[in-house]
Amino acid sequence: MESGQEMTAVQATQTRTDTSKGLDFDAIVIGAGISGMYQLHKLRELGLKARVFEAGTGVGGTWYWNRYPGARFDSESYSYGYSFNQEILDDWDWSECFSGQPEIERYCNLVADKLDLRRDIQFSARVAAAHWNDDGDFWKVTLDDGSSYRARFLITAIGLLSAPTMPRFEGIKDFQGPWSHTGLWPRRDRLCRQARRRHRHRGERRPGDQEIAKTAGQLTVFQRRPNWCTPLHNRPIPKDEMEDIRSRYDEIFKLCRETAACFIHTVDPRGTFEVSEEERYRFWEELYAGQGFGIWQGNFRDMLIDREANRLMSDFVADKIRKRVKDPKTAELLIPKDHGFGTRRVPQETHYYEVYNQPNVELVSMLETPIQRITKTGIQTTDREFEFDVIVYATGFDAVTGTFDRIDIRGVGGRPLKERWVGGPKSFVGLMLDEFPNMFMLMGPHAALGNNPRSIEYNVEWTSDLIGHMTENGLERTEARPDSVAMWQKIVHQKAKGLLANEIDSWMTGINMNVEGKQTRTIVRYSGTAPEYRATCAAVANGGYKELDFA
Repeated sequence: MESGQEMTAVQATQTRTDTSKGLDFDAIVIGAGISGMYQLHKLRELGLKARVFEAGTGVGGTWYWNRYPGARFDSESYSYGYSFNQEILDDWDWSECFSGQPEIERYCNLVADKLDLRRDIQFSARVAAAHWNDDGDFWKVTLDDGSSYRARFLITAIGLLSAPTMPRFEGIKDFQGPWSHTGLWPRRDRLCRQARRRHRHRGERRPGDQEIAKTAGQLTVFQRRPNWCTPLHNRPIPKDEMEDIRSRYDEIFKLCRETAACFIHTVDPRGTFEVSEEERYRFWEELYAGQGFGIWQGNFRDMLIDREANRLMSDFVADKIRKRVKDPKTAELLIPKDHGFGTRRVPQETHYYEVYNQPNVELVSMLETPIQRITKTGIQTTDREFEFDVIVYATGFDAVTGTFDRIDIRGVGGRPLKERWVGGPKSFVGLMLDEFPNMFMLMGPHAALGNNPRSIEYNVEWTSDLIGHMTENGLERTEARPDSVAMWQKIVHQKAKGLLANEIDSWMTGINMNVEGKQTRTIVRYSGTAPEYRATCAAVANGGYKELDFA
């Protein structure tokens, strides 16, 4: 930064602090993941005094918490990182097409170091409550240790999938061995080391996945409902290829901005039945042999809206599973029967199905023999009792609204956000809400999803531009107009029509069988394209924010 720019930032900070009515900060950000780090950087550029509260001991968000064996990108690494800082783009080399958690966490730490973010982040600081003060027009944020802070703006950067949910089995606390949820995996894999110390003279017996199967003496997988999985086809990125990627970053990020969900894969313009059967299957074979989400995001344009097209695609992938799994009964258990291919987010795998060919791996269908309870030594089903050294709960997250529900957020008149969202979440462009002034929800309900960092950067920049607009014009308070929220809800529901994904039970339709009250489908995401979403948001800003109320 040049000296003149530096002086401008200092002066802006001083001006802002002088008019903050004795508040602790101009803005408080909850969460130091991909969203929170960039938001802090943008608030500093505005000259605002900001503080990030992070429950963990380090940066990275989902890549800090999810460190289970095998955790990695399902988007191409070079399409996932930040695009706004040329120095970071120049300095960082991705080692794999789909990098693993340790490398991603190192990347997040590099960003924090380059931008000197840690001095404004308070770690081991879990937010318990955030209440709007009607008289003073500020947010009071209280941590779980009882300390509290006041700020003019509240920005949630808490993620879509960051509230782990445990199954509702009896006896979970009775198990005497080590156990963990995948989203709360112990640092440095202490879970498995504990098991080895307890059972040095026999192979460990544990539920788990494709990575755990490599080291477990006996692995048992308890499956409720299978999902469609396709090969990731990961590989290292050689140095010369990384240099080529670096030279094309502008082109890569431009492509991400143009696609429906910000991935580098583009939907094929042809319909499933517009080509011959021979061409159709040749195309599908190419996609199955390709990398990442191409088979999901680069398929025929009608695959996710036409039932017959989706059925044919599902049959194709089902046949792949049957060929990869030797035991026919096990193969059939691994083939989804309750939803079509791609109507849920498609997990990417590396030799996942081949794991079930190993003699030390067993698959148990919880639909055939449900789990009755967790015991001191393992798991009891309706059929028999299993003994385990380790139990891993891969039972997912209370998605989209779950992280908000775990914080006591109250708006105008003390109304709880959770009450405001009874019957399903509401928002304006996924970022704001009426009755909750000066609160911004990065990647909130009904924001555009996909390759999230690409969407995150837009959310952060739009929010920062609005805060900058308020600062420049002496505006102290803003919230979405009720009719604007209603208008956006109408658009969200219109965009959801015709998509097969919105007709099934999944986290993307608000379903979580492990959370009371979330067994009814709701629309929790925006189903339109990312370019359409950005066009709407840009029109709001360019039109002078008429959809918002200011004071």
